[in-house]
Amino acid sequence: MTTTDQTADLFAYTLRLADDAAILGQRLGEWCGHAPTLEEDIGLANVALDHIGQARALYTYAGEVEGEGRDEDQLCFLRHERQFNNCLLVEQPNGDFAQTILRQFFFSAFMLPLWRELKGSKDATLAAIAAKAEKEAAYHVRHSAEWTIRLGDGTTESHERAQAAVDQLWPYTGELFEIDGVVERLVAAGIAVDPASLRDEWHATLREVLDEATLRLPPDGWFQTGGRSGRHSESFGHLLSQMQYMQRAWPGHKW
Repeated sequence: MTTTDQTADLFAYTLRLADDAAILGQRLGEWCGHAPTLEEDIGLANVALDHIGQARALYTYAGEVEGEGRDEDQLCFLRHERQFNNCLLVEQPNGDFAQTILRQFFFSAFMLPLWRELKGSKDATLAAIAAKAEKEAAYHVRHSAEWTIRLGDGTTESHERAQAAVDQLWPYTGELFEIDGVVERLVAAGIAVDPASLRDEWHATLREVLDEATLRLPPDGWFQTGGRSGRHSESFGHLLSQMQYMQRAWPGHKW
């Protein structure tokens, strides 16, 4: 693989990590002022800020790798729907509080071991970003797991809503473990993490928490796919229209 090819792969890999973080941060930010309690309103906002901070670091690095002068704002706010490569899970609408919590739990339980392994990347910048993000992801797992248990093993209504969230979101989890040529080549180069190697730990985390929450995992079956190649859910365009409004209404505007 030529240096040019590896640069293109590194840009694509860094960008999809950034897209995951930015889109989930945007979704969580929608709860600001609307969460069920004041404490959780602040809690979700802080988790959103963690993801946005990760996105900023990753977009900045992606722009440096690309070498075409695009900064974090241009990569986040001036790309079109089909140019985003986030997984479908993070863009799913908030729904009720249970759906937001289960979406966070499924994703964070995957990202914690990914960041841990990425700390060993031969790319020093990715390794440094991962070292900080791992600490944040550990809190995200703990926070969402505690809420999952409270909802699942709570009232009849909270249990039903939590189980409905598990059932609804499960088909979007398979995409987390997809691997394409970009990932294959970067794994071989010691830069990226093979997502398949994380599946057992992810499953173990889910089963431990869901068992305590008296929730059941659906059987494996057909999984949604397409986000990594720019094919998104119907609601994604509406998300971008809100997230990108300021930059598109006043191009180049500076704070």
